[in-house]
Amino acid sequence: MTKTRSSLRHHRELLLTSRRTVVVLMLASAILLFLCVAVIRRDAIALVTSESLDELLKLAALLVIILVPMSGIYSVMLDFVFWEGWLDGLPNPSDLFAELSPNFSGHRHYIIYLDGIHQSEEDHPPRVSRFLSQLEEGIDHESILVKGIEAYTIMPVALRSDSYSQWFWRRLFSLQEHHPNSLVRFLSAFCVQANNVIKVGISSDRRYGPVMNYELALKIARRLESLGFHPSKAVRLVLVGYSGGGEMAIGTAEILQQLCRVPVQVITVCGVFSGNGALEEINRVAMVVGGKDPVAALGQVAYPGRSPLLPLSNWNRWQRKRKLARYEISGMNHCGHSGPFSDDFSTKVVDAICRELCMTR
Repeated sequence: MTKTRSSLRHHRELLLTSRRTVVVLMLASAILLFLCVAVIRRDAIALVTSESLDELLKLAALLVIILVPMSGIYSVMLDFVFWEGWLDGLPNPSDLFAELSPNFSGHRHYIIYLDGIHQSEEDHPPRVSRFLSQLEEGIDHESILVKGIEAYTIMPVALRSDSYSQWFWRRLFSLQEHHPNSLVRFLSAFCVQANNVIKVGISSDRRYGPVMNYELALKIARRLESLGFHPSKAVRLVLVGYSGGGEMAIGTAEILQQLCRVPVQVITVCGVFSGNGALEEINRVAMVVGGKDPVAALGQVAYPGRSPLLPLSNWNRWQRKRKLARYEISGMNHCGHSGPFSDDFSTKVVDAICRELCMTR
């Protein structure tokens, strides 16, 4: 027994050391990248020759190629150590909803919004916030909209508040928001979104996805508990996922249904998802799609499990047993001025979501 504990302790220390090494290498690569691009200032562009600019771009591309796989390794390692309980953040699911919370709000329908890969903190961008305000006005008094859940972190804190890597993310967010050079801002935003894209990929993976999806479902359940949710008083949960949030919603739906012991349904908005998630017990999935959305269409090609050529995939087997609701909005794109959060289309998207909610009450 002593040898087993010693061996386990050794493996834990080795894994944590490897994790710190990956983070340090990521930070060093990022610093080198920012030092390289810092020479491209607006007042010195005229002095940069095409040859030196070409070399700089090649170096930046090389660093990005290094950073993205390292971010993926870091994400998988973080999921693993959290799953093993080494970060003291994985609660016992049997302790959830043990008794009726004194904060019970009286709501029976809980609508949970999961944002796309642009999300970097709990606060949503202005356009998304206006859209969510419209959605709150459109739902009835028995429903509550749950906002601010970061679908791309497993810890119950934001990226900038994670005790293990906050120094890295805070610096990256600062560069993204305040650096005078547009190229530095772009690369910083790219690194943040690359982390979120990797999380979407992990969620869709049959090997590592169930672990991450379970952790995210626990995070959502704990948030619901803090809002006064209790299975004996609630009727349903509705996961509304935009873009990559659609994958996170489908991946966690059945697990969340088991944890919260109430029916769960999914609504995707311009959703990019694999369909690999376990959906056997989910009775309703709806898709709000744009008529000019190339990203969601590309997602259907990128994930073969949604192709009709693979009839035994999870997604196709579910569709043979259940009916998929589809709401197409003509002229709507994936994002930007013609996206679902724009002035031209936000009302139509809210109407489609509310129509689906009314049909499935």
